[in-house]
Amino acid sequence: MTEKKSMLSVDQALNFLLSAARPLADTNLIPTIDAHGRVLAQTQSSLLHVPPIDNTQMDGYAVRAADCASGEARLRVAQRIPAGHISTPLEAGTAARIFTGAMIPAGADAVVMQEQCVVDGDYVVIRHQPQTGEWIRRQGEDIAAGATILQPGTRLRAQELGLAASVGLAQLPVIRKPRVAVFFTGDELAMPGEALKPGAIYNSNRFTLTGLLQDMGCDITDYGIVPDTLAATRETLCKAAQAHDLIITSGGVSVGEEDHIKPAVEAEGRLNMWQIAVKPGKPLAFGEVGQAFFLGLPGNPVSSYVTFLLFVRPFLLRMQGVEQVAPQSYVMRADFNWPKPDRRNEFLRARINPQGGLDLFPNQSSGVLTSTVWGDGLIDVAPGQVIQAGDQVRFLPFASF
Repeated sequence: MTEKKSMLSVDQALNFLLSAARPLADTNLIPTIDAHGRVLAQTQSSLLHVPPIDNTQMDGYAVRAADCASGEARLRVAQRIPAGHISTPLEAGTAARIFTGAMIPAGADAVVMQEQCVVDGDYVVIRHQPQTGEWIRRQGEDIAAGATILQPGTRLRAQELGLAASVGLAQLPVIRKPRVAVFFTGDELAMPGEALKPGAIYNSNRFTLTGLLQDMGCDITDYGIVPDTLAATRETLCKAAQAHDLIITSGGVSVGEEDHIKPAVEAEGRLNMWQIAVKPGKPLAFGEVGQAFFLGLPGNPVSSYVTFLLFVRPFLLRMQGVEQVAPQSYVMRADFNWPKPDRRNEFLRARINPQGGLDLFPNQSSGVLTSTVWGDGLIDVAPGQVIQAGDQVRFLPFASF
């Protein structure tokens, strides 16, 4: 079988990964304030009406609309109602000074904004003919008590936490954090702060991948740089498999004599997928070691970064019960030419220009990490696709990941 036939497409590989993901069953009940980035485990319903009472949207005067039909009504100000204070019933022919968020007094059926009123001692002149219900937020108009507000599988952002808090939910049941082990292979790797020996490079992938995993809310065990031998690779795989849901490696997944990941996984577990028709990032491996899943990423820094976004991120989300794992994409104008397409699905680093189009980073090599800092996202280029300036292309912003 040729390499071309053996490689899966990006969609085929992603579908295979997602179908293999085993959902994490354990849940934790944690304070809502601490739940940012976690995945909700159970349906959540409102404990109360939102708003809990009829209240005003404006600073102004609560009135009976019928008392203001003349458009120049002069009403005695009978009470003052700040937010959080109890009101008394509004008598006919009177008004209540009221402030945003305050309770509408019984008997009042409209609020007139203060800009349409003139104060005259203990009286106010209402220079407006209000409609019934004007500037009043009705009890439960946003959320009714008992209504479902959040579904399981929701990854909790700031707005979901605010919504949960607004209905009185002090705690939320969430899927436990995925336990992820990472290690890096390559005798050429050194850590920042160490002197570089001839032929050595600094291990940027360790920082990129652990940062991405932190963004995903994972519990991370970092085994560091593993010696470039089959024995050391197998030993670390076995150790990592004992207490983790997922093992991620970087480097050593090609077919060279010093690439030990593939034989090590095959010796200690099984390899279910290897090599994807994607650029950058063809040598991506997926398998299992013991009870842990395994994902082997390429060693080139851009390949490692891009394959994490395309494959590891959705896999981790699906393990936590998230159904919608695809990043938001947009159709945008290419302000460049791409005349020599690859037979693989390419992901080009690009930036949004002031004219609303996309500029391409001049060097699309898989080793040029500056392209990921310069760029705003990735252009999804289908196999064999030629791009001319002015063409519409699919753009995936880094922020959508």
